[in-house]
Amino acid sequence: MDTIEKLIDLYRETSKGWLNAGRFAEYAITYHSTAIEGSTLTSLQVTKLIENGITAANKSYTDHLMVTDHYQAIKFIEKHATKKTILTPTFISEIAAILMKNTGSIVFAAVGSFDISKGEYRKCGVSAGNRVFPSYQKVLPMVKVLCDKLNEDFQTAQTIEEKLKISFRAQFELVSIHPYGDGNGRVSRLLMNYIQLYFDLPMNAIFKQDKLRYIETMETARRTDNLDSYYKFMMAQYQKFLKSEIKHIDNLKKLQ
Repeated sequence: MDTIEKLIDLYRETSKGWLNAGRFAEYAITYHSTAIEGSTLTSLQVTKLIENGITAANKSYTDHLMVTDHYQAIKFIEKHATKKTILTPTFISEIAAILMKNTGSIVFAAVGSFDISKGEYRKCGVSAGNRVFPSYQKVLPMVKVLCDKLNEDFQTAQTIEEKLKISFRAQFELVSIHPYGDGNGRVSRLLMNYIQLYFDLPMNAIFKQDKLRYIETMETARRTDNLDSYYKFMMAQYQKFLKSEIKHIDNLKKLQ
């Protein structure tokens, strides 16, 4: 934690007065989160798309929409973090609706339809590999319990470690509920980022090249009911992202 706290201080000092620092972090987070979910746009293509509206040749329209919607969802959570908006199932679904606005669709299930593009909770069962997620009837109550617990934790967290662990646990628990028909990974990571912003901490990304380790550590945590290895992985990702952003800002300053 000493290393992380020093990196946070260094990131703040490096980015002080550098108006582009936050924007570059938003681009990087958008790139990695959408790449984990299948977007083929490169980091540079993501930046050009968001910054200048330049589309990438030979890349799917859906990939472009994933990126632009994710960026809008980041702007949404940033706005609400400044207001210290409390967490509710409705608020999380607002994030999901922005994230899936242009790539979500209506799903017709046996018990009724639901619209992923509007952030509606699923009305069907879902699984991934051998993992079967909670039944749809349990989704809303579980999200409400999660929100209530997180709001309580907001009031008692004191140290940077405690605050980061709250953000990481929120990501783990929301994606483990898998409340939506699509976009669960991205929504859960945005919830993580929201909590970091709520505590006035820098946001972080899960690196796309570390996707398999990310999935494996979550699966291990579920199987063993122990989050220690997951927290260790997430803390390492946080350090890695801060170092990457500090280096990026330093390199850009040298070009000025």
